[in-house]
Amino acid sequence: MDTIKVIGFDADDTLWENGVHFKEMEATCCQLMEAYVSADEMSRLLYRIEQQNMPWYGYGVMAFTLSLIEACIEGSGGRVPASVIKRILNLGRDVLGRPIRLLSGVKQVLPLLQSHYKLIVVTKGDLLDQERKLSASGLLPYFHHIEVVTEKHVSNYSRLFEVLDVRPCEFLMVGNSLRSDIVPVLALGGKAVHIPQPEVWAHENADIPNQEYMTIRSMDDLPAILRGC
Repeated sequence: MDTIKVIGFDADDTLWENGVHFKEMEATCCQLMEAYVSADEMSRLLYRIEQQNMPWYGYGVMAFTLSLIEACIEGSGGRVPASVIKRILNLGRDVLGRPIRLLSGVKQVLPLLQSHYKLIVVTKGDLLDQERKLSASGLLPYFHHIEVVTEKHVSNYSRLFEVLDVRPCEFLMVGNSLRSDIVPVLALGGKAVHIPQPEVWAHENADIPNQEYMTIRSMDDLPAILRGC
């Protein structure tokens, strides 16, 4: 870790809770649809529709809400009442308005690292929602650069390295998603630290990469990793 100059942090489910809200929305939707389709069938249908919609809607609460509505219409054969659609829309608005709950260690660790490294955020999702969450989190003063992208591919990280004028060996990515935060950075020769979360979004599943990376329990353990302890 001696070569590290820039540390990138994922936002959702790395800095603050996020996935649990989506799981709650899905569970409520399954309950509302139980007259038409089983919970398992509804979850499979939602997964397929999300896959179809991602190139068009991207990520975030409103994209998920639209996919939920579409799944309800398809799962009910078009019979789902307007009251259910309204309920789902309200669920999405409720999630957008919820307070930010920082994950363990985030508030304590970022100030420690800021004096030694350039800290940035690399996140995907809806720009307006991510800006709102970053502002509400109180974490903005710690970050030199904010990057909100539609996807986290090798090409996105490669462009980011150019913007920051940093070599891959000088960059460390910290995140909860193997697919988005770990695999593409390792492919470019960067370093990565994985912080798994209990709720793993199905779309973020990925094979374990062959390249070496580190896994820690929470942000509390990151300073020791950087010190080589």
